[in-house]
Amino acid sequence: MTTLEIKDLHASVVTPDGADIPILKGVDLTVRSGETHAVMGPNGSGKSTLSYAIAGHPKYTVTSGSITLDGQDVLEMSIDERARAGLFLAMQYPVEVPGVSMSNFLRTAATAVRGEAPKLRHWVKEVKGAMADLEIDATFGERSVNEGFSGGEKKRHEILQLSLLKPKIAILDETDSGLDVDALRIVSEGVNRYAESENGGLLLITHYTRILRYIRPQFVHVFYDGRIIESGGPELADQLEENGYERFTQAASTS
Repeated sequence: MTTLEIKDLHASVVTPDGADIPILKGVDLTVRSGETHAVMGPNGSGKSTLSYAIAGHPKYTVTSGSITLDGQDVLEMSIDERARAGLFLAMQYPVEVPGVSMSNFLRTAATAVRGEAPKLRHWVKEVKGAMADLEIDATFGERSVNEGFSGGEKKRHEILQLSLLKPKIAILDETDSGLDVDALRIVSEGVNRYAESENGGLLLITHYTRILRYIRPQFVHVFYDGRIIESGGPELADQLEENGYERFTQAASTS
């Protein structure tokens, strides 16, 4: 059983002109193996900042609070140490890496996470199977990482990494954004396969409930003004679908 525990987390971002702007204002959240948590909220509420703070993005500074993974201080880890410890971030806007093939990138990442290079014969079979599951053409393995890929192709390759790296806890930052109906189904099925086969914990950050028709969370959290203002079960997502965020955000603003 793996536990990611976030306590009273505060974080800020430094703007290009040097201003230090607080974004996270006291986040408390615990994600365990086998659990799926959906974090939902309006634009600008700080949801993506939460994912970047967990992953160790250098643009964001944690000013107080703690993040632990099975009792280990995540904030003391470098970005690559966090990945090797079992944390994974699927980014909202996956970056392009010209000159680095997908196949080399994936094998290098797997070697770093697993501690040794996977045996080539088994690795080729593993990658082909994962690509077929996600309906990714095998020729994409020789293309540069995300270069010239559509939005849906980039998101599928994020989930390909998820299936091959097998993290303990996966953070999916608006993985559903920009996906058509077919791509959303394929990506969601990939996430569900990972969760079932690895008993992985999921932190799913999204604006919309449509992905929750495919990936069913046990816990739903409403995020606003840098903190969680309401938590509940799947029924909370249904309330958001029907009524929006206004009732929650108004209550938080007046409290």
